Amino acid sequence: MSTNIDHIKEEHHHQPSGLMRWITTTNHKDIGSLYLWFSLLMFFIGGFMALIIRAELFQPGLQLVVPGFFNQMTTMHALIMIFGALMPAFVGLANWQLPMMIGAPDMALPRLNNWSFWILPFAFTMLLSTLFFESGGPAAGWTLYPPLSLQGGNSMPFVIFSLHLLGASSILGAINVIATILNMRAPGMTLMKMPIFVWTWLITAFLLIAAMPVLAGAITMLLTDRFYGTSFFTAAGGGDPVLFQHIFWFFGHPEVYILILPAFGIISTIIPAFSRKKLFGYDSMVYATASIALLSFIVWAHHMFTVGMPLAGEIFFMFTTMLIAVPTGVKVFNWVATMWRGSMTFETPMLFSLAFIILFTIGGFSGLMLAITPADFQYHDTYFVVAHFHYVLVPGAIFAVIAAVYYWLPKWTGKMYNETLGKVHFWMTTVFVNITFFPMHFVGLAGMPRRIPDYAVQFTDFNMIASIGAFGFGLSQLLFVYILFQTLRQPVTAADKSWEGAEGLEWTLPSPAPYHSFDTPPKVD
Repeated sequence: MSTNIDHIKEEHHHQPSGLMRWITTTNHKDIGSLYLWFSLLMFFIGGFMALIIRAELFQPGLQLVVPGFFNQMTTMHALIMIFGALMPAFVGLANWQLPMMIGAPDMALPRLNNWSFWILPFAFTMLLSTLFFESGGPAAGWTLYPPLSLQGGNSMPFVIFSLHLLGASSILGAINVIATILNMRAPGMTLMKMPIFVWTWLITAFLLIAAMPVLAGAITMLLTDRFYGTSFFTAAGGGDPVLFQHIFWFFGHPEVYILILPAFGIISTIIPAFSRKKLFGYDSMVYATASIALLSFIVWAHHMFTVGMPLAGEIFFMFTTMLIAVPTGVKVFNWVATMWRGSMTFETPMLFSLAFIILFTIGGFSGLMLAITPADFQYHDTYFVVAHFHYVLVPGAIFAVIAAVYYWLPKWTGKMYNETLGKVHFWMTTVFVNITFFPMHFVGLAGMPRRIPDYAVQFTDFNMIASIGAFGFGLSQLLFVYILFQTLRQPVTAADKSWEGAEGLEWTLPSPAPYHSFDTPPKVD
């Protein structure tokens, strides 16, 4: 009988090698790594598209690309950065950390976990393939507004199908996160004892489940307008193009918080560690995160102040948008209060976190400016808006992902990265990100429209500065890749406490779970 049990255990722990290991894995750590490597690849593809945009805008006139291809680049850059770089990166971090943080052996639904990742490469292959169509890729902006998205070549149905697949992946991942957190916490870990990163992901998962089907509905209606004779958004048939904007932004604004709430959780983890203090105001952080999530569903039309909505609607959306600044301000206050009189050190993850707080707050302030309806009439569709959301998403979300990788890499691999190179990467990235996006405030306030490949000569100087900054920022990320590979190639060196002298930063060498660790062998009588 014991021989039979040993045989079952041996079969159960048999681990495929090579490519099959990664294709069939249900281990949350493997899947987290797949998500992170995939997001890094997409980050560079989307970044390359951004550099094409900035190269064209280096000086006025048409230099490198035709206007149609320029519009394809602006559309694809946004779709790839949002759905391909940022969201998979945060899901990868969740896969790695959530089970370890709540004391679970793996995610609740490991096979679903595998499937929700492997949808992504196929979806993005389809999305990128549209650039090679005779008619070209999508050129309607990432918002896909009709009538632009109802015209043109054959790429739009492929884009819509790929977005459906990406939405399905996100929803499956969110279900998995919720099931894991609500059902698999260690005994004694109540909800209000969970790490703040777990809380931010729980709330983000509910946002994903609520928001992604709305996008699916909007783009399906686009599809039926184009191919099945409906008139949801076609004015000639009695439809209304503005209806699409309402539906899209009912998804789109919660999506912005899907991209930033996990970043809040990361910063709330790193700041206390390097301040040697507990997070100030844990309960208020949880309530602030939940408040932001709820408010994000009632502010969508601040993207649409110029469509001619009633005055009462404009006032409502103006005040609710300003209201979101309150819980966000609570978070920033708590981070600063955590650092206050703490025993701070400035390792690379802490530097990225500090830059996050300062630069994200700049993005928040410009967001408040955009919330003021009469001012927004002037700012709308200018480069001021581009500056605003890039200050939120680049030194916001992307800095948080980079900080998390530096912070948890010793935990994941048992190997310590080169701290000096990490700091060089930080300073290059931070300097160039400001050189890139800060001048956009000025050209935007002066009236330069976005998504246009040409511009008036008075905007030349600031555009040259921004383009130089963009290429500097892109090249800086090659150093990040070098640091990662240099770290992974070295022998195991990270001690139990990798951060020298950092009391309270508890580290242990990683102990990989058995392959398919969540599957249990059948009982034998």
